[in-house]
Amino acid sequence: MKTVVALFLSFLSLNCESKDKTMPNIENKQMNLDKGKDIAIFAGGCFWCTEAVFLQLDGVESVEPGYIGGKTNNPTYKEICTGLTGHAEAIRIVFDMSKISYGELLEVFFATHDPTTLNRQGNDVGTQYRSEIFVTNQEQKELATNYINVLNTENTFGKNVVTKVSDATQFFVAEYYHQNYYNQNKEQSYCYYVITPKVEKVKKQFKEKLKK
Repeated sequence: MKTVVALFLSFLSLNCESKDKTMPNIENKQMNLDKGKDIAIFAGGCFWCTEAVFLQLDGVESVEPGYIGGKTNNPTYKEICTGLTGHAEAIRIVFDMSKISYGELLEVFFATHDPTTLNRQGNDVGTQYRSEIFVTNQEQKELATNYINVLNTENTFGKNVVTKVSDATQFFVAEYYHQNYYNQNKEQSYCYYVITPKVEKVKKQFKEKLKK
């Protein structure tokens, strides 16, 4: 993974002038972000897992689990679990760009889930558990697309990455009981056996990126 990151950082240095944000920054407009803040939206399996992982990072100001990429307005958890609404379980991250970059968030995203399995993460199976990056501007789109290209070129995972890169559509915040789920339910079996190992991996692999 270090080789991939080095190559990607090299790519960034060559393309740092490419910042033509021509896509409508839908999520940023909705959130009315302060200067220097931005949004990242990732789907990488169960949103309890991804929320717990990104809450560890310095520069991440908030993480909201929710639903995106489907065809139903205001979907419920019960509805998206059928797979019929087309939504993915996802997280919306507000981050401070002076402390952590979008590229660093991508690095953690790909290191903490399996981006090579289609519509599946471990025993969680269905389109709602797909690996997908929802971008809010052209710069994010280029960074995510090129990161995936580097991963595939380097054959980092031994097989191709299936993660999609899509323009962000409306994000629906999940029901209140999903918020900060891991930290409130650490002894629950799914949290203990599935989420805790991911959190521990982040603490070990990304020590320099953790909140103090």
